[in-house]
Amino acid sequence: MRRAARQVTAPAAASGWPVRAGLTVLAGLAILAGLTVPPGPAASAAPAARSTAAAPRPGSRAARGIGGPLMASRGLVVSQPADHARPLPDVPASAWVIANAGTGQVLAARDPHGEFGPASTLKVLTAVTLIPLLNPGGMVVASSLATSQQPNIAGLITGRAYQVAALFKALLLISANDAAVALTQATGSFARGMALINAEARHLQAYDVVAKLPNGLPARGQETSAYDEALIARQALALPAFMKYDSTLAARFEVRPHHFETLLNQNYLLTRYRGGIGGKIGWTVSSEATYVGLARRNGVTLIVTVLHCTALQEITSAEKLLNWGFAMNGKVRPVGTLVPPLAAAAAVRQVRSVARQKTVALSAPRPGAGATGTSYALAVGGLVVAGLGVGGLARTRGRAGGRRHRAH
Repeated sequence: MRRAARQVTAPAAASGWPVRAGLTVLAGLAILAGLTVPPGPAASAAPAARSTAAAPRPGSRAARGIGGPLMASRGLVVSQPADHARPLPDVPASAWVIANAGTGQVLAARDPHGEFGPASTLKVLTAVTLIPLLNPGGMVVASSLATSQQPNIAGLITGRAYQVAALFKALLLISANDAAVALTQATGSFARGMALINAEARHLQAYDVVAKLPNGLPARGQETSAYDEALIARQALALPAFMKYDSTLAARFEVRPHHFETLLNQNYLLTRYRGGIGGKIGWTVSSEATYVGLARRNGVTLIVTVLHCTALQEITSAEKLLNWGFAMNGKVRPVGTLVPPLAAAAAVRQVRSVARQKTVALSAPRPGAGATGTSYALAVGGLVVAGLGVGGLARTRGRAGGRRHRAH
């Protein structure tokens, strides 16, 4: 049952775009973790300072206060001018956020830190985490765990090797659950990949996120919030690779030798909504409809996130909120702000448990081959994600057929 909305008036909020740390910080982060740095200009950098700040627990008062005091509200949060204000649309969702990606200003929200199931919008975080770590030209051998995902949307075959870039397209165009697991295991193990995904959430200060499965299929305790999904979407916008995958309308995918299928991007915001540039749809029985939408008009980029929405109304709801956002951007007083990712030094402490693991070589095996050659050092790559935010991009979904049996 959705909570009754209450309207809150807010003061102006600070804004700011995430600041990227230089590559020289990588060596310092790696030195702290006792890792070997790959050859390159970062090798001579000095160690970075350690942070003593602990991450807020998911669902805690500290986590709910991220982005400003009004972000802790369980109801509707908006501050509209008295005159000439466009009415805020009423959408059938328990939680949502509309924010300016450039300034970080949250224009309006409903229960922004409320915890709900992400469904396949979690794949945005999976992609943001893994795209920087995996060689797009490398090959990943599909495991039985990957191919046993239900539904097995991409149709991966156990033991067959697939190109990393093709798997990311399947992940984001048709929301392939099997591709999500294959990419996660490509970090060295499923557990290690999930640790990196959760570490990236902490780096982004998305403290409401608890990721259990990389594809968003139902899992006990797996949660997110509309505010945290906006933080993740903002990171995705900053990553050109994510946006390239996410805005692809169609791609060919070789399921088995000489057998291709066409992946159709079913995020119709891209083709139906003026200024639509990306997004990700999700749905499960428990989470209901979820959505992340990205749009740009006249140099202004807006993020909209929608959770626990009436089925088949998620994109329509997002369009209404985007229309309001474009009309009222600069006219309403912001009610909060999207916080930037943690600085490199502050992120180190939160991912040391991941970074201390032995370096695992990521692979680019020949099709059908199980042996790997070294291409990246995983633990160092994890620090790139969690410490530097040199991230990836992700998005979209597949809505074709049998929706009540899918996690989109």
